[in-house]
Amino acid sequence: MTDRERDGAEVVLRLSGITKRFGALLANDAIGFDLRKGEVIALLGENGAGKTTLMNILFGHYTADEGTVEVFGQPLPPGHPRAALAAGVGMVHQHFTLADNLSVLDNVLLGTRPLFSASLGKAAARTRVNRLAQDFGLAVHPDARVGSLSVGERQRVEILKALYRDARILILDEPTAVLTPQETTALFATLKKAVALGLSIIFISHKLGEVMEISSRVLVLRHGKLVGEVETARTDRHRLAEMMVGAEIAAPKVADRAPGPALLTLKAVDTARRGNAPGLKGVDLDLRAGQIIGLAGVSGNGQSALAALIGGLESPVAGRMELDGGQNADWSPRAAIAAGIARIPEDRHRSGTVADFSLAENAILESYARQPMSRRGWMDWRAADMFARRIIDTYDVRCPGPSARIRLLSGGNMQKLILGRVLEAGPRIILANQPVRGLDIGAVTFVHNRLIAARDAGAAILLISEDLDEVTALSDVIHVIYEGQLSPGFARGTKTPAELGLWMAGQGFGGAHHAA
Repeated sequence: MTDRERDGAEVVLRLSGITKRFGALLANDAIGFDLRKGEVIALLGENGAGKTTLMNILFGHYTADEGTVEVFGQPLPPGHPRAALAAGVGMVHQHFTLADNLSVLDNVLLGTRPLFSASLGKAAARTRVNRLAQDFGLAVHPDARVGSLSVGERQRVEILKALYRDARILILDEPTAVLTPQETTALFATLKKAVALGLSIIFISHKLGEVMEISSRVLVLRHGKLVGEVETARTDRHRLAEMMVGAEIAAPKVADRAPGPALLTLKAVDTARRGNAPGLKGVDLDLRAGQIIGLAGVSGNGQSALAALIGGLESPVAGRMELDGGQNADWSPRAAIAAGIARIPEDRHRSGTVADFSLAENAILESYARQPMSRRGWMDWRAADMFARRIIDTYDVRCPGPSARIRLLSGGNMQKLILGRVLEAGPRIILANQPVRGLDIGAVTFVHNRLIAARDAGAAILLISEDLDEVTALSDVIHVIYEGQLSPGFARGTKTPAELGLWMAGQGFGGAHHAA
């Protein structure tokens, strides 16, 4: 949308002087902007800059201390999500708000009809959900139980929920974090059609290429303040990155090096299915010292099974898993930790942290039984506090301090604490499952540099990511996983993202197992 087009378009949303404090933390500082009909605004900022807080105020989850919100010229009652929905505001949250024990269809319908209604109209709803899923490239079975879905599939359900409610203003918080390039292209094509028909979008993403493609205007937040506004057509990725962090960012460099011996080997490994998720099928894989193995694939194709296997949560039902050339018969999370395997889990909320524990308690979740955290069976909380402070300082975890509850942190700052917990332990093998999901570009660069340093120090790293840019930039060898099968290993630079995308869609497998 050009300046002239925007000047003539209806203002559908107006935020004025929005201020929000959490104790001593000023999360939003007098922020104001307009959104017009048929416009896509991108909201950029570092982790903890105040983006999600601002959107939660707009959607009614938080109440602003100061300021007002108007939707289609009418004041929006603060603190009432139902009022926001009724006004035509839909939000796809970065962290999911789904009922695990219900089906996809029930989650989509939840809250759209009175409980005492004689009929929920499920047949028509199923047809509509299937049509939306097809149109937006968000494949998910309407009868699948949400608790059995992968993180990527849950994200698709969240998008479907918003689309089902006919939102006229749509807030998208990292909506493509788990989509393939082809799925992202399809989603953007549909969003562009919807925008042409009058839908207005606030798009939150750390992927600057996406921001450049989908938005007409970019707003930049830093430390709770609106520090910049620019027409997308008049800027570039480099300038946007500088605006976000206030400094120039250099991309990480990965030097070629010969790998060391295999620290963990899978030989023709099968694992059991988990609900709708496939298990592994005849997987061969070597994780070598001083090497990053990248795993690409559409979410739900066996990544969770491989991560569970390496993390000790699952054992092979066929084939062999060897550590340092020997088979470990008693495989468990405790055995994995004892073997020097550290994990950055896919879902920092469900399996990476304990919400009501402090940062210090979360920092020692996998090391509390070892010195210096534990001495003769007694916890040394001073040592735990010092360890947490070291992580906070080294990894720039923005928080009140080690005693704060981790649930109060932004998702990106939670992720940085987990990263510090993993890397400060000096692991031999690192399972990095979506390690930069939801992080800003400065934090992404920091994490990538840390993983490269761990690799150069001799660690074997398995990088599982649905971001092909990340996989191709960091990995020495890339495998694609599809329906539990593993592709051959592709050396860095030998496959384009488009070629990898075809493997991710199943082309090249032909139903047969390919040795790594």
